[in-house]
Amino acid sequence: MPENTIYIIDVTNRDGVQTARLGLAKLEKTIINMYLNDLGVFQSEFGFPTTGHEKNYIQANLELARMGVLRPIRLEGWVRAMAEDVEQGVEATGVQHLNVSISTSEQMTQGKFAGGKTRETIIDMMAAAVDKAKALGVLSVGVNAEDASRTDMPFLIRFATAAKQHGADRVRYCDTLGYDDPFSIYDRIRELGEATGMDVELHCHNDLGMAVACSVAGARGAIDAGVDAYINTCVNGMGERAGNADLLSVLLAVKKSAGFAGQYKLDPRVDLAKIWQLAKYASYAFNVKIPINQVGVGDNAFAHASGIHADGVLKDRRNYELYDFEELGRGDPEIVETGREIVIGEYSGIKGFRNCYEKLEIEFSSQEQARDVLELARYANVTKQKPLAAAELRFIAKYPEQTRKLLTLTP
Repeated sequence: MPENTIYIIDVTNRDGVQTARLGLAKLEKTIINMYLNDLGVFQSEFGFPTTGHEKNYIQANLELARMGVLRPIRLEGWVRAMAEDVEQGVEATGVQHLNVSISTSEQMTQGKFAGGKTRETIIDMMAAAVDKAKALGVLSVGVNAEDASRTDMPFLIRFATAAKQHGADRVRYCDTLGYDDPFSIYDRIRELGEATGMDVELHCHNDLGMAVACSVAGARGAIDAGVDAYINTCVNGMGERAGNADLLSVLLAVKKSAGFAGQYKLDPRVDLAKIWQLAKYASYAFNVKIPINQVGVGDNAFAHASGIHADGVLKDRRNYELYDFEELGRGDPEIVETGREIVIGEYSGIKGFRNCYEKLEIEFSSQEQARDVLELARYANVTKQKPLAAAELRFIAKYPEQTRKLLTLTP
C-alpha cells in the first residue's frame, strides 16, 4: 500500500449551499459540521469569511472548535485570491484555514475576466493572496485553480509551482464544469503531482455524471505521483447544477472498490457508521428527499424483491450485497409518530417546549433557563421555517451562547 493518504474535505457548507433554489440556515450548517466531525472528515469548507451574514456563524463555529466541540475537524473558509479579501476575511472572523480561488483556464481568463487579466496577473494575484494569508498567521492555505480541467498543463504546473513557492499547502484541481473523465483526470493529476511535489485537492462536478469516478481516479493519480490527495465532497451529492461528488459514494469507492480496497490508504479517522444520520439530516435540512436508489442510504440500497436475489441474500448476504448496512449506521428500528405530536415552532409555549425536551431526556436547572432556551428555539424556527430536528434541539440546549450568535443577523 502506498504511504500517502486520501483525505476528505467536505464542501457542503460552501458549494452545497450555492445550489440554486436550495440553502441552509446557519444552525443547519453548524449541525452538519458536527456530523462531519463525528464522521471523521478532515476538513469542512464551512463558509465565506468576507460575506457579512456569515460572520457570526463562522465565529460561533470557531468558538465551538476552541471549546473542543468541533475538533479535530478543520474549519476552512473560501475567499477570492485577492489580498484584500484574505485580510478582510481573517480580520472579520479569525479563520485559521483558507482556500483562495482564481480562474486559470484560457476560456475563463478571456470569457469571465473579459480579457482584463493576463496569465501573469493571475499568478501574481494568487501569490499576493497566499503571502497575505501567511503574514496574517493563517495555518493552512489551499490554492484553487478554477476550471483546471480546461487549463493547459504547462500553465497549471506553473501556477501550482508558484503557489508552493509562496507557501501554499496544496493545489485544488477544480473540474468546474465536470469536463474530465476518469482517464484524463488520472493522467493530469499524476503529471501535476510529479511535476510539483505538491499535495492535490480534487474538486469535481457532476455535469457528465462522473464526479465520484473522477474524484477517486484523480486521487489515485495523486497517490501514484507520491503526494497526498484531498477529495472534495458534498453530503448526498448536493451542489451546483448536477451536483458535486457524493460523500458516501466516494468513501465507499475508496474502501470497497476492486482497484482501491486494501491498496490505497483512506484517512483512518473516517467512521462510516456515522453516515446514515448525516445523510438523513442533510436531506431534512435541504428539504430534498434521498433518492430511492441512492448509494448506501437510499430506501432500496439493501432491498431485494427478485426471488433469486432474495434467496441468495438470505443464504449469504455477500451474494448480493457488497457491504453491510450496519457499516453505515443502518439497521436500528425507527419510531414514527402516528398519534399526537408536539413540535416546537416560532409561537410555542413553555408546556409544549418542556414536553419536547422531556422526550429527549433533557432537563433544565430552572424555569428561567428553560424560557431562555425556548426563546432561542423560537428564533431558530423563524430562521428555518420548519420544525426543529432532535439534533438541533439538543444543540440549542447545550450551546445557547453559540446558538444566539448563529441566529443573529445584522444587515
